Amino acid sequence: MNKKEAIVLIGHGGVPADAPREKIAELKRLEAAREARGELRMSEREAALDAEIRNWPRTAESDPYKAGLEAVAARLERQLAPRRLVVAYNEFCAPSVEQAVADLAAEGYERILLVTTMFTPGGSHSDRELPELTDLLRRDHPGVEIEYLWPFDLDLVADFLARHIDRARSES
Repeated sequence: MNKKEAIVLIGHGGVPADAPREKIAELKRLEAAREARGELRMSEREAALDAEIRNWPRTAESDPYKAGLEAVAARLERQLAPRRLVVAYNEFCAPSVEQAVADLAAEGYERILLVTTMFTPGGSHSDRELPELTDLLRRDHPGVEIEYLWPFDLDLVADFLARHIDRARSES
């Protein structure tokens, strides 16, 4: 029997143009201190700031990254149908990866694939934070198979970029 499967497309997330800079600065300070202590879970204050920034009202003008990722997701969703695709963000934007996975688990999804839009190896989010988060999510949702699809096949990434370059050259 096939498991009920969903995909979480993870984008970096951006700060909305009109978000209060002092709150962003405090959030980043708290995050840096937590990471220096080697902790994964946020303090109460960090979680409150994180939620406030993630849920800040957004438009395509105030957060063009979110609009762009949602446009990519709409196209990807058509290619992955009938599997469910949801968008989540590593930081600054809702829903968080944790929230997206919790929602899918609550809806009865038995297998959740996490895939990031950050293709390049060596980045702290892709190489360190998301694998650590995946382990935490597995502990939080023991009845759900959660797989982080990383690293990317660099030959496939290079093929994608080469096709993009060739297409641009042929159009000019």
